[in-house]
Amino acid sequence: MKPATTRGATRLLRALTVALALPGAALAEPQVASLEALGLTPSGPPVRERAGWHAPKLILVAPYLHDSLAQIRDAAPGAKFVELPEASARDLAAADATLGVCTPEVLGKATHLQWIQWLGAGVEGCVQQPLVRAHQVLLTNMQRTAAPSMAEHVLALMLALSRHLDYFLREQAQAHWSEDTPRLMDLEGRTVLVVGLGGIGTEVARRAHALGMRVIATRASGRTGPDYVSYVGLPDELLKLTREADFVVNCAPLTPQTTGIFNQEFFAAMKPAAYFLNVGRGGSAVTQDLVAALESHRIAGAGLDVVDPEPLPSGSALWHAPNLIITPHVSADTSVTAEERVALLRENLRRFGAGEPMLAVADVTRGY
Repeated sequence: MKPATTRGATRLLRALTVALALPGAALAEPQVASLEALGLTPSGPPVRERAGWHAPKLILVAPYLHDSLAQIRDAAPGAKFVELPEASARDLAAADATLGVCTPEVLGKATHLQWIQWLGAGVEGCVQQPLVRAHQVLLTNMQRTAAPSMAEHVLALMLALSRHLDYFLREQAQAHWSEDTPRLMDLEGRTVLVVGLGGIGTEVARRAHALGMRVIATRASGRTGPDYVSYVGLPDELLKLTREADFVVNCAPLTPQTTGIFNQEFFAAMKPAAYFLNVGRGGSAVTQDLVAALESHRIAGAGLDVVDPEPLPSGSALWHAPNLIITPHVSADTSVTAEERVALLRENLRRFGAGEPMLAVADVTRGY
């Protein structure tokens, strides 16, 4: 995989490798049920109806999965798995599928490629490859598998910011019992705006509602949402809804439509006492505009698990912005998420080999 791959995707792949190497990682029926509980149900027609489909004979595998090939092979016993970069030109030409591989070099030579299983939720780097569309390759990802863990991370950031835990940790490090402390905020009764009411956003909304918060959201696919979301607006309502929110949480994928939407105009629309949180993609926020909003105290603070660029350079002004908590794209790095990803990877391998409808099918046209 190229250096352009995000640090978060690298961490994801490492966690997946570790999970696959665990004893007893073979897919069991309870794991399939857990995928259904996440909302991962078959979508689209059976893959056997796709032109040229056949059970995979040769599958290219990202090098990150080197220690896990034995467990992966169990899900597709009739296929030959070839690890990059050892694959020959003949292997590339014969490849039917890839696991975690979507580079221009491979796509240009794998002219018979039918399916790409991406090992992260964000597929923006893959759908930008023209050959994915030109070859009409089926693309699946790891959508929803990280949603519960990421939603808990969002709540952790919300609580840390609203309770000023960063301030108290600094005081603790200096063995100082402060009498002049910042005012704390209760989450109950506050309004949270979830930008992108997909798998992650829905889990954030569910947990925020359980804490007594009013939940509003935007969604590109329409105005439908669960009962615990009081209003679902379209993306063009972002600024209007932002003015109501005490917390704005970005859970949207990175697409041309979401790139740079959290800009100077957006931060100007936020309440001065409101917080911005981002677990979607760093490219959705204009970094210099966020820094300016924090330094001028135009907003109360921010919590970021994703930034632009990644990894964040040591000289970035974000490191020194006030009332900001940064975590290095780790919100999905839990054992539960790793297990869910293992289950999805193996189940999709089984489904593709059997010609069945797939799980977590990405929309190449929309970019997620």
